Amino acid sequence: MGQGINPAFERIRVFAFVGAAGTGKSQRAQFVADYLDADYIIDDGLVIRKTTIVAGKSAKTERNQIRAIRRAMFDFDEHRASVMEFFRRSAPCSVMIIATSDEMAERIIKRLDLPMPDRVVHIEEVATPEEISRARKERKSKGQHVIPVSHVLVRKNFAGKLVGRLRVLWKAKEPYEGEKTIVRPPFSFYGEVHIEPDAIEQLCGHVAARVAQVPKVIATRVFSSEEEYLKIDIDIKVSPGSRSIIAVSELVRQRVARSVRYFTGLDVKAVNINVVGMEFM
Repeated sequence: MGQGINPAFERIRVFAFVGAAGTGKSQRAQFVADYLDADYIIDDGLVIRKTTIVAGKSAKTERNQIRAIRRAMFDFDEHRASVMEFFRRSAPCSVMIIATSDEMAERIIKRLDLPMPDRVVHIEEVATPEEISRARKERKSKGQHVIPVSHVLVRKNFAGKLVGRLRVLWKAKEPYEGEKTIVRPPFSFYGEVHIEPDAIEQLCGHVAARVAQVPKVIATRVFSSEEEYLKIDIDIKVSPGSRSIIAVSELVRQRVARSVRYFTGLDVKAVNINVVGMEFM
């Protein structure tokens, strides 16, 4: 991943369409893609061709902010592999990547082993300051997003609320009716998210301590890898009760893994429970 251009992708032309969140990129995506003669659009984890989803999975299917960001960045192995395989079969072709910054576009390109872009178009080149300001206000006040795909496909690939539709007849080489769907995601996100290891350790300790027959959590340790997988070690004391020590340990392991995945969106590779003593109530 990201070690250089995949030889199979050398015949793929890449463009980027960049603008901050909420400035109207997706609303203008089909227009810009037609102008650049791009066959496909990459937007929020999806590969789109003329309002039809042809590969990938939308970040807006995620109900967790962190997983949504990782989905949009192709952090998940199976997701990334499926999109790379699609482009391997589709080459030669051209693709336009929608991103919130030049850095984000570059990271996606490297994740997918694509060539660097022939051209980067910024939202300021295709929208006036007034239009950008109006789009920002709409996003902030209503929390609505535009996705450049059919509303039927959105219903199948989206976790939030479908709000409405926009339809435009693009004058392209092959005229088609471009449909854009207005949606309201289950969350709104601006900026970056950073989770301190201490916060994850505190979460693990809190969840473990709420399990019956665990009177004390001695220590929690969280280890992360470059692939953003977590390994968690927890030392606990166990008190006698209806469950065996093994059963209590397994219950703690399951609850901790499930809670960390749900609240942080991070992948938990292993949770190791160490029973360091008994405590009689």
